Amino acid sequence: MTPPPSDPTSDPTSGRSPHPPRPASGINFTLQAGAATVVVASLAAALRSYEYDGVALTETWGDADIPAGGGGILLAPWPNRVAGGRWMLDGKEQRLDITEPSKGNASHGLLRNTGYRAVDVGPSRAVLEAEIFPQHGYPFHLMHRATYALTEEQLTVTQHLSNLSATAAPFALGAHPYLKISGVPTEDLTLTVRADSRFETDERSIPTGKVAVAGQYDLRRGQRIGDIRFDTAFTALAPVRGRHEHVLSAPDGRSVTLWAEPAFAYAHVYISTSYPGVDTAVAIEPMTAPADALNSGEGLRWLQPGASFAASWGILPGLE
Repeated sequence: MTPPPSDPTSDPTSGRSPHPPRPASGINFTLQAGAATVVVASLAAALRSYEYDGVALTETWGDADIPAGGGGILLAPWPNRVAGGRWMLDGKEQRLDITEPSKGNASHGLLRNTGYRAVDVGPSRAVLEAEIFPQHGYPFHLMHRATYALTEEQLTVTQHLSNLSATAAPFALGAHPYLKISGVPTEDLTLTVRADSRFETDERSIPTGKVAVAGQYDLRRGQRIGDIRFDTAFTALAPVRGRHEHVLSAPDGRSVTLWAEPAFAYAHVYISTSYPGVDTAVAIEPMTAPADALNSGEGLRWLQPGASFAASWGILPGLE
């Protein structure tokens, strides 16, 4: 029997280079518009990078890595945490997988480790979607679709959720981008979040109540990142031009803004000193509900059978 011909791309002695391995974050889609370039990963429909005229506006990761610290991933059907992975539905306890073992919580929804499929991809637009199937702890069937639309002026991300179930499904949406202005240490950037209230939390990072912002948590007039350290959700957000705007600004006047439609009525700010390759990273997370909404009901929405919900957020460079 004659053996099949060998594939020279898999033979290191053939003199030809093997095909490069696919990134650990799946198929990557590059979008371009003028001076702006965005890369979207199929894993968790994550925003892998955003650059404008060579200036990086988000933290990123290598080809061999998955998104560090949840960097850039989209969050559905809930953002942040569910206490102990447990919540009640029609009088019956639901038990989700514990995906934050250090604190015993279910964290960042059900699509963090899911590869989205491409629905429509063009030079400056990518539409990806993934299904949430009924499972223990969340007995609903949903479709989450993400549309990345890039112009030279800004990036817009629209999250669209449809209920394929026969019963109403509870949900909240969010995203986990880390923002930066390359060439400026993140510690030297000033963060402005126009929020009047924040959530206090217990040792598991589960909200215990709301208080007025004060001290390092008062970001309404800006705080230098190097002077603050927290992992906290804010609300009672003051609108700017009909939307919420959270701004990182550099000493030289340049800025990057994460904006969000009113549906994203919560903004979680996580200042990390463990993000790979940098001393400090800051995640600014738009959310339609805070942590543990499946238990508290705060910000939680219910999607009727066959119904859909959509809301947008985006990133606006201010580098001129």
